[in-house]
Formats: sequence, structure tokens, C-alpha cells
Amino acid sequence: CGGAFDGLEKIIADRVGKKTLGFGAEIESKHEADVSELLKQVTPQDFLKFGLIPEFIGRLPIVAKLEKLDRKALIKILTEPKNALIKQYQSLLKMDNVKLTFDKAAVEAIADMALKRNTGARGLRSIIEETMTDMMFNIPSEPDVKQCVVHKDCITSGKEPEIIREKAS
Repeated sequence: CGGAFDGLEKIIADRVGKKTLGFGAEIESKHEADVSELLKQVTPQDFLKFGLIPEFIGRLPIVAKLEKLDRKALIKILTEPKNALIKQYQSLLKMDNVKLTFDKAAVEAIADMALKRNTGARGLRSIIEETMTDMMFNIPSEPDVKQCVVHKDCITSGKEPEIIREKAS
């Protein structure tokens, strides 16, 4: 599972009579697919066994099971909405007259890292922040900076983003 309720799938499996691991377990090609199917069967009683207090469960009249986001969905989250994360950072740097660009490989690396960390969309901002923090702190004091380009190795190896400066006249 690896999400907010890690271990909940075992409680559901016990209730519905399925084995998740060990001898006698149903053999499937993907354990994640099995877990996803189990989580679709969650009940308020499962949350009680998980350890949530009844007062909290009573305030949640509807439980919605969401599917795990894939690479393509994470890339869309980063780039497409009106207030997408990358657009937010571009707007911040635009206030200092700096154009911010992420090459395609960098955007893919951000999505891949979120998948690897198993953080989904929640982890996207922290991944970008790891790359951008120092640069965003320094840019306001460097008026000759005109563009900042984030490449894949900035995300994967911690390399500084490429800074393009205005040519001195």
C-alpha cells in the first residue's frame, strides 16, 4: 500500500478471507493490483480495526478509494493545470524578470522520483523545492540573471540549474 493507511489492506484481506502474503496466498502477477482491489472493499469497521477512533470515522460519511497515480498523471499535474507547480515557480521567478524552464527530461525525472519515493502528487513540491531553494534565494540579488533552466541532472544528481545571464554592454 505505502499510502496514508499502510497496512489497511491486511485488515481487509482478513475480513474478506484472502491471503496477501505467505503460504496459500493467491498468486497474481502484480501484488499492487491485488492491494488496489482489496482497498476498494474498505468499510468503516476496517478503519476501526486499523486504529481510527469511532468519533473520527463517524465524521467521514463517504470513503472514496483513489487509484495510484502513474508517471503520465504526475507529469500532467506538474504542467497542465492553471496553477500547476511548475507554473507557480515560473510566476515566482517572473517577479524578478527571470524566465524559468524545465526541460522535458527534468519534468519526467520529478515524476519518476515521486513514484520511487511512493509520495504521489503530495511529494512533487518537495522534489522541486530541493532543486530550486538555493537558486530562488540567490536570484533576487543577481539582476543580470535572465533565465534559469532545470535539467534532468538537477533533479537526479543535485546539480545546480543552468543560469543564463544578460550580456554586459
